[in-house]
Amino acid sequence: MKEFPAFMRHPANAVQQPGPASGLEGFVFEGRDGSQMVLWQCEKGGRSETHTHDYDEYAVVLAGTFTGMIGDRQVTMKPGDECHIPAGTPHSGEYTPGYRAIDAFGGRRVRHQKS
Repeated sequence: MKEFPAFMRHPANAVQQPGPASGLEGFVFEGRDGSQMVLWQCEKGGRSETHTHDYDEYAVVLAGTFTGMIGDRQVTMKPGDECHIPAGTPHSGEYTPGYRAIDAFGGRRVRHQKS
């Protein structure tokens, strides 16, 4: 599979860029507690600049590779790899063409534009 199925890529759920990451296309799903899950896919590869969140993040790579820093630890994540990024931890990195991942955020990562 090279991208998420069409029903998961509905325009109403699209993540508005820019943000700390370039080249990513994302689709957000929300929990009743304010948590969010974002499905990320990237056709050409890109970079996530160093940033932090006020909430925890969990990531699992489905396709491609992510190489970067989580705090002071260098990581390389391949399909099936997962990680937990505690709130306040700086993180950054690069992802390869064809990258797909699911990130869960313990808070509101995506702010929706008002209609």
